[in-house]
Amino acid sequence: MNDERLFQRLSTHAGPAEVDPGFEDRLYALLQLEMRRPQRSARPALLLVAALVAILVISAVVAVGSGLIELPWVDGSPTPDPSPAASESSGPSPTAPVSSAPTWTVTGEMIEATGETFTLLLDGTVLVTGGYGPIPDSPLTSAQLYDPSSGTWTATGEMIGFHGGHTATRLLDGRVLVAGGGSASGPLTSAELYDPDSGTWTATGDMVEGHGGHIAVLLLDGRVLVAGGGSGSSSSAELYDPDSGTWTATGNVIELRADPTITLLGDGRVLVTGGQFFGLGTAELYDPSSGTWTATGSLAEGRIGHTAALLADGRVLVAGGYTNDSSGNLATMLVSAELYDPINGTWTATGNMIEARNDHTATSLPDGTVLVAGGSDYGGGTHFASAELYDPGNGTWTAAASMTEARSGHTATLLLNGRVLVAGGYTSIEGLASAELYDPASGT
Repeated sequence: MNDERLFQRLSTHAGPAEVDPGFEDRLYALLQLEMRRPQRSARPALLLVAALVAILVISAVVAVGSGLIELPWVDGSPTPDPSPAASESSGPSPTAPVSSAPTWTVTGEMIEATGETFTLLLDGTVLVTGGYGPIPDSPLTSAQLYDPSSGTWTATGEMIGFHGGHTATRLLDGRVLVAGGGSASGPLTSAELYDPDSGTWTATGDMVEGHGGHIAVLLLDGRVLVAGGGSGSSSSAELYDPDSGTWTATGNVIELRADPTITLLGDGRVLVTGGQFFGLGTAELYDPSSGTWTATGSLAEGRIGHTAALLADGRVLVAGGYTNDSSGNLATMLVSAELYDPINGTWTATGNMIEARNDHTATSLPDGTVLVAGGSDYGGGTHFASAELYDPGNGTWTAAASMTEARSGHTATLLLNGRVLVAGGYTSIEGLASAELYDPASGT
């Protein structure tokens, strides 16, 4: 029984009262005076003593209820049940709430199973753009919005040009920059902006060089860095300035990379890891203040198809993927994971994942853990519905609830309500239109 419930019970019987600090002294003096009087019979004295004891008991009860006296067991913890049944069982009482484990629930299907980029907007909705249709090398102009409050998708304004293999980056003002992509004629230079207020697209400056299958990240100063996937050299990089709507070339990356990861660090630098077709073990840093790239510590294992997630303490978790030999054969699936420390530029091994996976997603959750979901084996013969959680505190992985559907090559978006939207991807040659939500706080 806690303090509040005890007070309610006492006040019901005794009513509100104030305890006089000298009350007990006067009672004691009265008792002494009565005992000195000539006694005609023992009975009146006994009655008086009993009355005084009763008054003292009531006074003590009221003092406890008013908080003037605290008993050792009145500390907010449940009152021990003296019954044998309670002593034999340590489980929750039948009326105690029991929290459920985090779960996945199905949400509305996308309008088209072609979404390639997913961008969280400032109002909490998610913008999905472009991708490829059923015809090979035929990028799309379509765009759609997901509303977490209703779990539904609606079409929004179509893009001006066709984009697949492009990037989409939310700017500081809430607009979304879509840049580049691939086509039958090669990488695209075109870029355009989405305005969430009007649901329309406007053209912006062309890139210096065409980029498709590239990487992009929003810098702390509001500019956007695009790197790799260039038409002449996939090592090229450039910067987009939202104020002027123009692109300028910046330093080239040190190594040619395909399918690397890109992560904005807490100090504003950008970390790029792995990639290529054999699985590079190298990593490099871009410094926006100088516009240059420098090599940093190498990973313990070369990786491609891996993920990188920024942790709350500023380190970067890289997990999974696969690596090939120098001839591009003998692919080895990786179950390992490692941590990058931006302070000293080094990598250290951390706990292995439960399952080796490639083409999966990794999402940093509000509680500091990282959710890894889905993926496939090398070649995509087997797709996974399984998911697991990484705990940076002890460097270990634990199994999480499995998705409702196996998928790889999908996207994962952390919503404003703390849930994770997983959508699209593949379980075969055809893309998926299905979507589902992971709730880390199910039942709470």
